[in-house]
Amino acid sequence: MDDGKACQDVDECAEEGYCSQGCTNTEGGFQCWCVQGYELRPDKRSCKALGPEPVLLFANRIDIRQVLPHRSEYTLLLNNLENAIALDFHHSRELVFWSDVTLDRIMKATLNGSNVEEVVSTGLESPGGLAIDWIHDKLYWTDSGTSRIEVANLDGSHRKVLLWQNMEKPRAIALHPIEGKIYWTDWGNTPRIEYANMDGSNRRVIADTHLFWPNGLTIDYAGRRMYWVDAKHHVIERADLDGRNRKAVISLPHPFAITVFEDSLYWTDWHTKSINSANKFTGKNQEIIRNKLHFPMDIHTLHPQRQPAGRNRCGANNGGCSHLCLPSNKTYTCACPTGFKKVDNYNCASGLDKFLLFARRTDIRRISFDTEDMSDDVIPLADVRNAVALDWDDKGGYIYWTDVTTDSINRALWNGAKQEVVVDTSLESPAGLAIDWVTNKLYWTDAGTDRIEVSNADGSMRTVLIWENLDRPRDIVVDPVRGFMYWTDWGANPKIERAGMDASSRIVIISSNLTWPNGLAIDYETKRLYWADAGMKTIEFGNFDGSDRQSFSEYSEFGFRKVLIGSQLPHPFGLTVHEDKLYWTDWQSKSIQSADKLTGLGLVVYLPFVVNNPCAVNNGGCSHLCLLAPAPKASSCACPTGINLQMDGKTCTPGMSSFLIFARRTDIRMVSLDIPYFADVVLAVDSSMKNTIAIVYWSDSTLKKISRANINGTAHEDIISTGLVTTDGLSVDARGRKIYWTDTGTNRIEVANLDGSMRKVLVWQNLDSPRAIALYHEMGYMYWTDWGEHAKLERSAMDGSDRVVLISNNLGWPNGLAIDMAGSQLLWADAHTERIEASDLNGQNRHTLVTPVQHPYGLTLLGSHIYWTDWQSRSIQRADKNTGANIITVRANLPGLMDIQGVDRERPLGFNKCGRRNGGCTHLCLPRPNGTSCACPTGILLKGDGRSCDDSPETYLLFSNRGSVRRISLDTNDHTDVHVPVPELHNVISLDYDSVDGKLYYTDVTLDVIRRANLDGSDMETVISQGLKTTDGLAVDWVARNMYWTDTGRNTIEVARLDGTSRKVLVNNSLDEPRAIADAHLDRIESSDLNGKLRQVLVSPVSHPFALTQVLPCHPYPSSLSAVG
Repeated sequence: MDDGKACQDVDECAEEGYCSQGCTNTEGGFQCWCVQGYELRPDKRSCKALGPEPVLLFANRIDIRQVLPHRSEYTLLLNNLENAIALDFHHSRELVFWSDVTLDRIMKATLNGSNVEEVVSTGLESPGGLAIDWIHDKLYWTDSGTSRIEVANLDGSHRKVLLWQNMEKPRAIALHPIEGKIYWTDWGNTPRIEYANMDGSNRRVIADTHLFWPNGLTIDYAGRRMYWVDAKHHVIERADLDGRNRKAVISLPHPFAITVFEDSLYWTDWHTKSINSANKFTGKNQEIIRNKLHFPMDIHTLHPQRQPAGRNRCGANNGGCSHLCLPSNKTYTCACPTGFKKVDNYNCASGLDKFLLFARRTDIRRISFDTEDMSDDVIPLADVRNAVALDWDDKGGYIYWTDVTTDSINRALWNGAKQEVVVDTSLESPAGLAIDWVTNKLYWTDAGTDRIEVSNADGSMRTVLIWENLDRPRDIVVDPVRGFMYWTDWGANPKIERAGMDASSRIVIISSNLTWPNGLAIDYETKRLYWADAGMKTIEFGNFDGSDRQSFSEYSEFGFRKVLIGSQLPHPFGLTVHEDKLYWTDWQSKSIQSADKLTGLGLVVYLPFVVNNPCAVNNGGCSHLCLLAPAPKASSCACPTGINLQMDGKTCTPGMSSFLIFARRTDIRMVSLDIPYFADVVLAVDSSMKNTIAIVYWSDSTLKKISRANINGTAHEDIISTGLVTTDGLSVDARGRKIYWTDTGTNRIEVANLDGSMRKVLVWQNLDSPRAIALYHEMGYMYWTDWGEHAKLERSAMDGSDRVVLISNNLGWPNGLAIDMAGSQLLWADAHTERIEASDLNGQNRHTLVTPVQHPYGLTLLGSHIYWTDWQSRSIQRADKNTGANIITVRANLPGLMDIQGVDRERPLGFNKCGRRNGGCTHLCLPRPNGTSCACPTGILLKGDGRSCDDSPETYLLFSNRGSVRRISLDTNDHTDVHVPVPELHNVISLDYDSVDGKLYYTDVTLDVIRRANLDGSDMETVISQGLKTTDGLAVDWVARNMYWTDTGRNTIEVARLDGTSRKVLVNNSLDEPRAIADAHLDRIESSDLNGKLRQVLVSPVSHPFALTQVLPCHPYPSSLSAVG
C-alpha cells in the first residue's frame, strides 16, 4: 500500500479477459474456471471446448464451404448456388440451412452436402438472416424486403410472421434458446439492435446509437456476451446480452458476418474477400484464415459447443400445442401459423373465417382478418407467371386465378394443394374471373378473343356466352342472387354492361365519363355496384342499373377519403367490398389501399350467401349447362361450345354437325361451323402427342405412330406403330373403310384397314418426299403431292395402278391438297410459291385462287369455302372455293398448326364400291376408276383367282434389327420390310427359322437367352437360359432337329436339341469372336460338317461379315438373317 508497509490484494478478475470464462478472486491469488462443455487448459486461464476440432462454415454466394481455422484447409460442401447469403446449422441433426436472395428461397441439406431440399419457397423477398433453434427445432429468419421476422418448423411447416411492426430492414439474427431470446439487427432509417422473447413478446431495443449498417451478429453463450459488426463504421463491437457495457473491439475495412469460438472472433470481410480472426477480448492477434474468396457472406463455427444443450420447454408433446410451440423466457407459448387465430391457449383454428385474397403477378397471397397482424401469407403455388384475376369458391375451398402469360385459368385449394389447370386452350388474355358459387360455374372475360365464356367449375362444358360488340372486356362479377352478371369494357368506347348470367337481357348501364374501367365489386347489402377507373383515377358506385352514380374521389361522407393518397388515385385496378370497407389495388403505388398498405394486383374477398338454386334439382332439366337468369326466368339451359340447343330449350344436340378439325403439334382441335362464331375446342385425347401431323385419325412423326380416337376423346388407340418414319399425309376412305398415308422418310404410300390390319405398300417407286394425299372414292382415284427435288402432283387408282403425273411445273412445296367433288376440281396450297391453286381433276385448266399466302400447310374444303392452316401467321384462314375472295381469319394465335380437315356429318357417305361381300376379296378390296381390285398385304402375291391371298409369302428373308424382327418378301418387287410381332425383344442378334414347326429361333444378348416363337408372336418360350455370354450366331438343323450357336463371350460353338436338351460344346479352340458362320475378327467365312469336322475357309478376306443366309438352290444374301423358302 501507499505506506510501503501493508499489502493489498490485486483483483485479477477485474481485468477483462484474464480468464476465458469464469474467474474467482482469492486473497493473494485467483482461480479461472470453465462452463459446462469446456475444460481449463494447462495455462490455467483459457478454456478449451470439449469435442472435435472446430470448423468454420461460410457462405460464398456461389457455394458453401468449410475451413479449418488453424490450417487454412477448406472443403467444398455445396456448389452451383445462385446467391447464398445467410446460413446456420443444426449440429445434432447434421443439417445446414441457407438463404438464397436471388432465388428467394431457404434451403437445407445434410452436412455432407447431400439431400438438398427447399424449406421455404414462397413469400420471400430478401431473406438476409437466418438462425436455428437447435433445442426446440425451429427456423427463424429476417427478410428486409417484407420487413418481417418469421418462424417455422425445420421443414418450413406452420410458418408464422413473428414480428412485423416497427421493422424496416431486419438483417442479422441470433438465438439464445437456452434463455428463450431472439436478437436481431435492423439497418433501416433508424439502425438498431433489438431482442425479444422467442415467441415475439417482451421486445426491447438494446442499442440504437452510433449504428449505421449493423450486419453480423453472434452470441458468446459461454461468455454471456453479444458481438456485432457495423460495415459502415468499420468496427466490431460487443455488449452484455442486455446491451450494457458496450465496447468497440476492432476496426476493420468492411466486415459482414461474425462468429465466436473459445477466445477468438472470426469474421468475413467484403473488401478484403477474406476470413479473419482476432482475440475476442483485445482485438489483437489478428490473422487471415483464408483470402482470395469469391464473395464471403455469413459465417458460423461448426462445433457442438456452439449449440450447447438446454431444456426443451415444449417437452416431448410439443407443449400440448396444436401447431407451434415457441419458447418464451423460462416458459413457452402456443402459436398459430400466419393468419390463423387461437381458439384456446393450445389450439389453432382449422381454417380462416374472413380473409382477403390478392394476386401479385408471380404469387397469390391472403390477408387474414381473423388476426390483428394483417400480414400477407403467400399461398404455396407452382409456376404462377402473371396472375391477374382471381376468385374464391367456398363450397370446394378453391382459389381460382387467371394467368395472362400462360393464358390459363387455374385453381388450387386455399393451402396450395390440388393445384390444377382448369382451362388452358383458346385463351389469349383472360383478364376477368367470377365464380357463381350457387351453381358452381366459372365465368371469365378474354380481352384477346373479345369474349365472355362460362364453364363448370372444373372447366368442363365450356361455352361462349357473349362474342359480339365486345372490345377488350376486363373485369366481371356475378350476382347469383338476382341472376345478373356485370363487366367492364375498356376498348375504344369504354362502358360497363349488364346481362343475365345466361347472356340474356344485355344492356349498357354506364357509358359516359369512363376511360379505363377496371375493377368491379358488388355490395349485396346496399345493392350497389362499385367500379374503379384507372384513367379517371376514381372509384365510383351506382345502383345495379347504373343510376345514382357517386364518386368517392368527390364525396367524403361515405368515409373512404381517408384511404386515398392525395385527391386522386394513381392507378386503381382490383376492387372488392367487405363489411364497411372498400379495398382496392393500385398499380402505380403498388399497394392495397384501405386501412393497411401492401403490394398487390387483383383481389377479391369471399362473402357467403345462401341463395335459392333453380339448377339444384335435376340440373334445372338441362342436358348440359344450367345457368342462372334474371327473374322471372330464374335459369336457362346452354350447350358446350360448338353445339346447338334443340327446340325444347333443354337438350343439346349429340355433337357438332359441321366442323373443322385441325392438328397442332401438341393437340387436336375442332371449330364448329354450326354456331355464329368461331371457337376452337380441344379434342380430349391422350396428352402424349409430340408432333401431330394429320387427323381423328392422326399421325405423330415424333412417336412414329398412327392413332385414332372418338371425337369425345374416348377409345384412343394406336393402329400403326411400326415401320413409320415421317408420316406427313393421311386420308381416310370412310366409304371403303380404309386409311391411306404418305411417308416422306420411307418414300412410300401405304393403305390399311381402319384398324391398321392388312397393311399394304401401294406406291414405292419414283417417290421423293410425298406429302399431302386426297381420295375420291366414287372415281376410284387417289391424288398426292410430292415436294422432292422435282415437285409434282400425281394421281393413281386407289390400288396404286394407272399412275400419272398431273402437274410438274411451277411447284415448290405443295403442301395441302383437297378435292372439290361438287365442282370437279383439285385444289392445292404451295408454301414456296405462296399460292393456293386449282385445276380440273386431270390437272388441266390450272388457275390461282389465292395469292399471296404466307406459308400454307393444310388445306380442306367444306361447303362453298376452302380453309387452310398457315404456319407463319399461325392462323386458320377461309376463302370462297370458286373465286378465292372474301378471305377471313377463322382462328389466330395458334402456333404449331399442321393439317386440317372439314367434316359434314349430315352429308351421306354414299355408295361403297367394296360394300357387297368386300368386293369378293379375301383381304383388301380397293376402288379403281372402273370398279374394284383385290389386293394382299405387303409381300404377299394375289392368287390366280384374282381374289384370295395366302397368309404369308412363299419365300422371304427374316432379319433382326436389335429391338425387332422383320420380314422381307422375295415374292414381290417392293422388298418392303414387315414387322414380325414377337414380344419382349431387347437385343436380338441372330435368328433362324424351323420350317417344319413354323418356329422362329433367336438369341437375345441383353437377356443372354435363346428363345423361340411362332411368327404371329404366340407361344414364345425360352429354350436356353443359362451358360450364355454373347450368342451372336444361331442355326437350325430342321432335318436332325438340332440347333447350333456361337458364343463370342466364351469363344465356343455349341449344339442342342431344339427344346434345349442334350447340350454339347462342339468347338472351343482356335476361335476368335465367332459370329454366325462368319468370323468378323479374322475377316473370313468358314465351313465345317455338322459335327464340327472338315473345317475349311470358304472366303477370305471379307470386310467385317456379320450374318449370312442362302435361298435354295444358291442365292446368298450377305446381310443379316434367315431365308425361308
